[in-house]
Amino acid sequence: MLKAVILIGGPQKGTRFRPLSFEVPKPLFPVAGVPMLQHHIEACSKIPNMKEVLLIGFYQPNEELNRFISSVQQDLKVSVRYLQEYAALGTGGGIYHFRDQILSGSPEAFFVMNADVCSEFPLQDMLNFQKEHGDAHSFIILGTTANRTQSLNYGCIVENDQTSEVLHYVEKPGTFVSDVINCGIYLFTPDIFEHIGAVFQKNQKELIDEQSNGWLRAEVIRLEQDIFTTLAGQGKLYVHKTDHFWSQIKSAGSAIYASRLYLNQYHKTHPERLATRRDGGAEIRVTCFGHWRAPVL
Repeated sequence: MLKAVILIGGPQKGTRFRPLSFEVPKPLFPVAGVPMLQHHIEACSKIPNMKEVLLIGFYQPNEELNRFISSVQQDLKVSVRYLQEYAALGTGGGIYHFRDQILSGSPEAFFVMNADVCSEFPLQDMLNFQKEHGDAHSFIILGTTANRTQSLNYGCIVENDQTSEVLHYVEKPGTFVSDVINCGIYLFTPDIFEHIGAVFQKNQKELIDEQSNGWLRAEVIRLEQDIFTTLAGQGKLYVHKTDHFWSQIKSAGSAIYASRLYLNQYHKTHPERLATRRDGGAEIRVTCFGHWRAPVL
């Protein structure tokens, strides 16, 4: 049995996405005609034995989010629940805070995905890769390649070329480290919580020892800086490199690029979203050498 967790952040995040996020929460902003999150959940719903998709963030429950969850559950026939953090806990702190909910039902493994990525979400490929590399308790990062300049904006992965083991991990390095970057999509086994728990205990100890830093929350844990950097080189963390499309959605402009990437796939995956044939009207499908353009009416 499998589960998936999508980290959706909260209202204090995503300021670069303004003004698009003023009227609708960023995770629900339409990308290629459907809410950003729907692409993630659709990919999850296609995986056999996918029991549940959990959304973790610190948005206040609202009508739009509730309506989306109800609609996507009905359309995709997959259980979706929202778990609200009391504060921004980081990419690792959020899943650690709700570890009992994630582990309920004893899943063999679970995916963790950042909401602000655009991808083909090769989840089945990651599952197959996990079986072929490392052991049953290994953790998988989805990676892709970038040029030297672009790589400085992402988590960079140094791998063993033969085994794909992550030997070194640096989040947004100051100088070039590797052209293999972190896509923000992971496959974990329940063992990951032992490693996150160790960081939590360390944070708690530091809070006790340094009362002056009492503002620091022990539960604020980052997968990238706090977990991956430690796991690298221990034979537990592997990278699966994908040739499929991938992009981040950080700014309003990047949402346009993401829409183009999804639209280029729709003729295979969702042809019904490209056009609607109406009585007495023409069916419009517009593409030009792989780049989508708005039709001139």
